[in-house]
Amino acid sequence: MTESDESKRKPSPDPIVEAIIDALTGLAPGKTASPMDIAREFGEARVKPSDPPESWRRYMNAVKQQMVHLARAGRIEIVRKGEVVDPNNFKGVVRLRMPERK
Repeated sequence: MTESDESKRKPSPDPIVEAIIDALTGLAPGKTASPMDIAREFGEARVKPSDPPESWRRYMNAVKQQMVHLARAGRIEIVRKGEVVDPNNFKGVVRLRMPERK
C-alpha cells in the first residue's frame, strides 16, 4: 500500500473538534469556555475581508454538534450551572471543560 492509499483511508481530523480541544486544553483545571467563544475564535481565524462582522455565527451549529459528540465520547464535559449535564438531554446556556480527574 502506498502512502497516498493510506492517507485516503484515514479520516482527516475535524477542524471544529481540534478548535474545541485546543481551546479547552489551554484552560486552567476546572475552568470553562463557552461554545460561542470557541465559534467566534474559529470564525475569526477564517474571516475574509468581504465577510460580515458576525460571520462567526455560521460555525455555532457545528460547534454545538461536535461538543455533543465529544461529550458522548467522554473527551469533554458540558456544564450548566456548575453541574455536568447529560449530552443527550440538556438545554439552556452551557459551558465546556475538560473532564475532571477523580
